[in-house]
Amino acid sequence: MQDSPGRKEIQEGEREKNMSVSVEKLENSMAKLTIEVAAEKLDEAINTVYKKERNRITIPGFRKGKAPRAVIERMYGREVFYEQAADALVQEEYPLAMDESGEDIVSSPKISVEQIESGKPFIFTAEVALKPPVGLGKYKGIEIEKIDTSVTDEEVEEELERQRKMSARDVTVTGRPVQADDIVKLDYEGMIDGVPFDGGKAEGQLLTIGSGTFIPGFEDQLIGQEAGAHCDVKVTFPESYHEAKLSGKEAVFHCFIHEIREKKMPELDDEFASDVSEYETLAEFREGLKKQLSENKEKEAQRTREDECVKALIADSDINLPEPMVETQQRQMVNDFAMQLQMQGMSYPQYMQMMGQNEARMMEQMRPQAIERIKARLVLEAVAKAEGFEVSDEDYAAKLEEVAKNYRLELDRVKELTGEKEEKDLREDILMEKAAKFLVDNAKATKAPKKKEEKAGDKAEGAEEKPKRAVPRKKKAEKAEGESE
Repeated sequence: MQDSPGRKEIQEGEREKNMSVSVEKLENSMAKLTIEVAAEKLDEAINTVYKKERNRITIPGFRKGKAPRAVIERMYGREVFYEQAADALVQEEYPLAMDESGEDIVSSPKISVEQIESGKPFIFTAEVALKPPVGLGKYKGIEIEKIDTSVTDEEVEEELERQRKMSARDVTVTGRPVQADDIVKLDYEGMIDGVPFDGGKAEGQLLTIGSGTFIPGFEDQLIGQEAGAHCDVKVTFPESYHEAKLSGKEAVFHCFIHEIREKKMPELDDEFASDVSEYETLAEFREGLKKQLSENKEKEAQRTREDECVKALIADSDINLPEPMVETQQRQMVNDFAMQLQMQGMSYPQYMQMMGQNEARMMEQMRPQAIERIKARLVLEAVAKAEGFEVSDEDYAAKLEEVAKNYRLELDRVKELTGEKEEKDLREDILMEKAAKFLVDNAKATKAPKKKEEKAGDKAEGAEEKPKRAVPRKKKAEKAEGESE
């Protein structure tokens, strides 16, 4: 095969020239890999499929599973085993071809079989995205707002109150009706037009009044009711209710209140401080909380500064992302979300049905964050390269200790679980962290603007309370096959 502009060819030497790879560079950081696999390998793959499938094929005159391959091919055509053989060879040879190509591939491949015929080489192509070049903008002297990390006495008292609430215990209330914030133990059965409906009945249900757990209006109607009382609660299901057959319907819930409970808060004294902390007195506990709150604020401020620097650098840099790279990141993010749901006891299909979602809409929702995540990674990699950052053994050892602490594992166990790929990922993370810190250390802090009091209606409906992070915090599951991230 003749070399042409934008094409390079890699020959297999160590593996008896069973495979050769040529790379053709395309526009917008795309490339086409042409992989040629020896005819012998194709015949082996076809024979493997034949042995696997022959027991399912009936040929007159032969016992099941005993018909020779040649006979089956005469009856059903020589191509009968080609599709499965091609799939097997692509699965086996493509990862090797990726390595052989020497290219930084950042997307899943689009595979096309070009030639498959017994006795001839198997040829297929893989269209892939390559890591795009980065026209790095000005990364020193980025202007970011100053962040006040001081802790007020009011914030300390709020944290103390939160600690008290966490330590509160439930006590049964007698002699008074239900009030806001009480915990009610009740039975209920819901009716629509006098007919019970699925999911509308429960016994011994615990409900905190004011929690917003139940349908709007349900909890408020329990206020003023006594323990041991029967009452009816009338509500209307929201139009957006996840069960379409209940949306907008009026319902009556027949309720029986077993018990009323309230939270009993501990006294704010030295005994409380010693019970919930390592401090002996309330004064010491206050000082400890103030220090912890200050540290937390500083950590959050550092993350915010990093995000601002990275977003500013992205805006000042020239990056054209190949579409398959974005799609691969979107897909990986959807997969990660599905895994998180599974850990919480819900399947991805269940969630999609409950939320009225579909795959295309979910992918589109992930797109802006996927683009931001990729670009953040690319500019940080470019900064690390420009500054010549390296990862020392000490850096790596500290990262392993951090992982062990975060996952509450023994350090030796983390080392056992960390293979070659995981070590590579961790070292890349360290470089990204160094680059992000470098941006902040070399940024120019400007005076923070005065905060405006937020008026009702100022915030758009559905606006996020907190911006998404620009600096990637990579988990194992977030790395798509072949991606730089």
